[in-house]
Amino acid sequence: MNFPLSRRGFIASTAALSAAPTIARAAQPAQPAPIPVNPLVRQRADAQVFRHEDGFYYLTGSVPEYDRLVLRRSKTLAGLATAPEAVLWRHERTGPLSGFIWAPELHRIDGQWIMYFAAGPSGGGEDVFRIRTYAIVCDGPDPMTGEWQLLGQFQAPWDSFNLDSTSFVHRGKRYFAWAQREPGIETNSNLYIAPLESPLKLAGKATRLSIPTLDWEIRGYKVNEAPAVLHRNGRLFMTYSASATDARYCLGLLTAPEDADIMDSNIWVKSEAPAFTSCKETSVYGPGHNSFTVDEKGRDILVYHGRDYAAIKGDPLFNPDRHTRVQRLYYKADGTPDFGVPVGNGPLPERFASAVSPRHMLAHDGARLIAGNPSLPATQFRQTPGRAGPQSVMLSPILLPDHYLVAARDGSVALVKDDRSADFAMRSQFVRFTDARPGTVRFVSIAVPGKALGLVDGQIRLTLSRDATARWIAD
Repeated sequence: MNFPLSRRGFIASTAALSAAPTIARAAQPAQPAPIPVNPLVRQRADAQVFRHEDGFYYLTGSVPEYDRLVLRRSKTLAGLATAPEAVLWRHERTGPLSGFIWAPELHRIDGQWIMYFAAGPSGGGEDVFRIRTYAIVCDGPDPMTGEWQLLGQFQAPWDSFNLDSTSFVHRGKRYFAWAQREPGIETNSNLYIAPLESPLKLAGKATRLSIPTLDWEIRGYKVNEAPAVLHRNGRLFMTYSASATDARYCLGLLTAPEDADIMDSNIWVKSEAPAFTSCKETSVYGPGHNSFTVDEKGRDILVYHGRDYAAIKGDPLFNPDRHTRVQRLYYKADGTPDFGVPVGNGPLPERFASAVSPRHMLAHDGARLIAGNPSLPATQFRQTPGRAGPQSVMLSPILLPDHYLVAARDGSVALVKDDRSADFAMRSQFVRFTDARPGTVRFVSIAVPGKALGLVDGQIRLTLSRDATARWIAD
């Protein structure tokens, strides 16, 4: 809803917008690239996004009916939201693959498109959870139009509950990682790894990597499942999901040196605290079953599912509202991933570091706006369309989604809760320009013409729009 501005405010906003070409003589207003908006795809759980060398992003996930395998593709991450979806395969009428179909994952192995998935028989009762891992294979180079058929069942070490398979290549060797219930261990599932000989056959003995023992891994159920592997900064990082699939669902992290023998369970170190959990401030609950991809600029992206609410009636597995979500994955100074918190619904947020003092970021401490580098979530701000015309934008911290940056004529800038007034609508408006210096932007105030958001004496204030202190490195 757009609120009308006062006559004085309208004149000020018109002056600011009409002055934009002068401000941007050396740099035109930014041409917006497709920005993913969360949730990226509704009601697609166990999300995987796979970027292939053909330039396409492929997305698959569990459907609420658990009755079919689906796939969509797009040239951009944002485009996956509206991309047509193909049904590759449906569960069988009878037999061991006639019930639930879970957790599909797409891979390109030895020149073939392979999709792993978990399935069980129909019929009700405990038998429907006789889940095993299978794969389908495509007969051609295009996974969207080729014919898919059942390849067979994964030859697991034990004939027991297993699911959530993934495959990756490390130092020239292909590996398989999955979750399984091991006879003699009273858990729902543990994590395993083994070298892979063919898509469904292991090349050697499996290694158990993790058993759920920590308090956040055994809430509701004793679960370690859904491994996903990321190779960065001299290490292998394996995320996994833990606990029941309600709001207690979360991500754990295992870490191994890249040059170690990854079949040796002793070299994998489990983080004592969960890496990614529910966040009431952003209203995302039960984040889990993730995968990794990169955006169009090659930056790491975390893909996962999560709900918009915590309270669930009945079995959470039959709640349809686990939505596919994406967000930037950042790194700490020691090179380990910083997952932050689920960023919430809306366009992906950014971080803004001062171009004249990159250690000072646009940040907040509660409702107080600061310049610094506290926790990752406190430095993430979402840009949304403004209320003063098509060029105006508003900036809001993800942890306080009802607060926005507001400028005053005395040069002060504060985080203020939206009161939906015309005065607020005016003072919270900025025009974003891409600066002549690559990767930098400016936010010019509409309420105070000629001034822009800047870093002044270690504080976030308005400064002259052309001053160096008004430049921000957007990331």
